[in-house]
Amino acid sequence: MKATPIAFAMLIVSPLCIAQSSSTQMSARALGMGYASGCSADEWSLFNNIGGLSGVTQTTAAFTYNAVPSFKPFNRTAALVATPLSFGVVGAGVYRFGDDVYNEHMLSVGFSNAFGLASLGAKATYVQYNITGFGTKGVVSVSFGGIATLTSRLSVGAYITNLTQPLLSTTDNERLPTVITAGVAFKASDNTSVTTELQKDLDYALLWKTGLECRVHKKVFARTGFNLHPNAAFAGLGFRPKRFALDYAFQYTGTFGAHHEATVAYRVNSKQP
Repeated sequence: MKATPIAFAMLIVSPLCIAQSSSTQMSARALGMGYASGCSADEWSLFNNIGGLSGVTQTTAAFTYNAVPSFKPFNRTAALVATPLSFGVVGAGVYRFGDDVYNEHMLSVGFSNAFGLASLGAKATYVQYNITGFGTKGVVSVSFGGIATLTSRLSVGAYITNLTQPLLSTTDNERLPTVITAGVAFKASDNTSVTTELQKDLDYALLWKTGLECRVHKKVFARTGFNLHPNAAFAGLGFRPKRFALDYAFQYTGTFGAHHEATVAYRVNSKQP
């Protein structure tokens, strides 16, 4: 058993339970745009803004892996399936963060539907923490989100994660943290979109995220973004053939250096959404 992961676990946990310590925003597309994904409507909305899940028009299975080479206990992975129904879109996914010493697991089930210019969604998540030597703790949380298309070029999105703030510890009244995010997306042209948003964890300072996505070829996308407080820079590429979506993104922070994420998605039908 390595000393570094043990020290890390001891720093971020209290006996038996902790507040959620890892970001659950996933997908290389979102990472490439600085995680400014509050107005994105795709399968990864299950882990980002659940209101955007209604944008899925084909049954889709997807997998992503986020690696931090300088500190492997921070590696994250997730997989999901989303399928449209006659009355909306339903999705289910799993998420993992950590190593054998300390890890977090999530099982999420969500639903989203479009109502005129807006789409709304909700999801329930079972979150489980496991700490070697301290045991396992699990809670259920509920999250909500929505996206409104104001014009053909302008949309706004907002979502709240862990609205119910489930109790983790009766000893110190530790609860799963609530995070509120709101953003605006502007389509500057048919091939370029810009999005910016603010994120507020009730226990931490305000985070500002901005991202840019450009279609540089019929099936190729380039992305970049930045975060302020804490500061981070992002870049990524995407390739969208008929049935597959392949994405890669890179993040750099002063604390842990480079982060890399690769995502693959497969659409059951051959036609593009």
